[in-house]
Amino acid sequence: MGATSGDDVYSIPTLARLLHALPHLNVTFHRVNSSFDPNSPIYYESLGILASVPAAWLILTLLVLLIYLLTRCCDRKPRPSRSISAMKVTLAVVSVLCCAAVGLGLYGNDDLHNGFTQLLQEGKQVDQQVHRIKNQTENIERQLRQQANLQLTQLRDIFDEPISNSTALKQCLQWLTWAANNNTAAAAAAADIRQPLNHIVFSESIDRGEWFEQIRWPSTMAVLSVLLILCVVLLVGVARHSRCALIAFSVCGLLAVIASYVMASIYIASTVALGDLCMAPDKFIEDQAKNELTKEILRYYTSCERARANPFTQRLREAKGAIENTRSSLTALRKPALDLFPRKALEPKFSSLLNQVNEGDLLITALTASVDCRALHTHYLRGARALCNTGLLGLFLMLASAILAGLLLTVLVWVDSHTWIYIRKKKDYHQVNETDPYLPPPAASQAIAARTLQRSQGSSYPPDTPPPSYTSAMLHNRSPASNHPTMHEAHSLIDGCDMRPTDHHQQQQQQQRGAHMSHLRGHTLGRLPSHHHEPLSGPNNGKYATLSKQCKTLESSDFY
Repeated sequence: MGATSGDDVYSIPTLARLLHALPHLNVTFHRVNSSFDPNSPIYYESLGILASVPAAWLILTLLVLLIYLLTRCCDRKPRPSRSISAMKVTLAVVSVLCCAAVGLGLYGNDDLHNGFTQLLQEGKQVDQQVHRIKNQTENIERQLRQQANLQLTQLRDIFDEPISNSTALKQCLQWLTWAANNNTAAAAAAADIRQPLNHIVFSESIDRGEWFEQIRWPSTMAVLSVLLILCVVLLVGVARHSRCALIAFSVCGLLAVIASYVMASIYIASTVALGDLCMAPDKFIEDQAKNELTKEILRYYTSCERARANPFTQRLREAKGAIENTRSSLTALRKPALDLFPRKALEPKFSSLLNQVNEGDLLITALTASVDCRALHTHYLRGARALCNTGLLGLFLMLASAILAGLLLTVLVWVDSHTWIYIRKKKDYHQVNETDPYLPPPAASQAIAARTLQRSQGSSYPPDTPPPSYTSAMLHNRSPASNHPTMHEAHSLIDGCDMRPTDHHQQQQQQQRGAHMSHLRGHTLGRLPSHHHEPLSGPNNGKYATLSKQCKTLESSDFY
């Protein structure tokens, strides 16, 4: 920002010069005066033209997003995982950048708040100093007009009494009149000093500024915090592959884009206006004066030039001279009055009157120090620097943050709406098809389940006995009434399938198969006859029965 050449001189910040150099155009795109003038409709018109630039960009952005979303809403083309991963990485990186942009806005908002708050504090100091000057002039006027004049009137009443020495009495009356006139002149000078200050009132503007800042600062913090939360929601959605979070951001992101560009429109007009104000803040303060005398007073305090005379100097000299004349008149009057009226006890009255005049003199001396420009000019410089250095920088950072956030949020909405389309919901577990060719048919499954239940309920085997073969289990579970199975049934069961004949042709096939199985009786299927070993205890010689290749292999769960 602009550097100052001295502690008592205001220097225009560089940023204010750059903002002031921006073209100020009216609706016909002609340049207008860029001086800060809040009372000019032409100036407001130029600020409105500048504020319409982000608004126009917002309309164009929404139009492009609308066209893009209309073209993508019906796109169901599958995308490879690599492209979706790239978009997710893009979302994460841009979200972090957007958080940084919003954080820049928070920093700028804090700077603007600090600068504006310091301006209000310095304004309060100036207002208190002005009130102090007013009170001092009122005290001087009350001291001289009421108390001193009252005692002078009492002396005049005493001097109205007839005495023999009329020449001396006439001289005393002249001194008394001269003292009263000077006393009135001093009081009038104090009133003249207070009169232009009555038009300088900062309290109303300060109260409005505090009310505005109490609303602006938390509102801006809330809006920027919502933008941060949206970015965090998007980051969480990307990390957790959440389709719901991405869809929610695509909707809320559009509102965030609108809010960002609306803030940018407000900030660009405010920043340019503040830059114009910071080019000549003293001129703006002077323009608030209602008359030329007040304007001259404000110019004296904002510049505080040594070559410029204090506008109150003349009145202060008059008041000081009037007080001195009053004191000298009372001193000259005292001795002849005491001689003329020795019985009136005038000594205490003269002492009290001189004390009143001396107190008025001290008040005028204090008033001379109060109206000096150095104290008020110091407060003016602090307030101007706080607003035009810290505050203007903070407002510019908020403008940059709003523009960057708007651009980044536009990219996020675009990429997010392109990403969540290809994220599918998690499907439920695949339901097993009942007609799966690798599973037993439903009837066979039910028969196996019934046989397993029957075995667990109606028969028992010793604990150390190996599981029986399928054929032994079937023969063992036969009821006594039907305990005469034919050899063909047993052989067919050994073969692994229920192939009991139902007609003559099937009976012949079963007999042939029985002859073949009689050759292998006593051997486990799959073992050669030459492989003879000692028989083991339990059914099937301790071997698990296997099935023929002609039938479907049963799972081990069918036996348990």
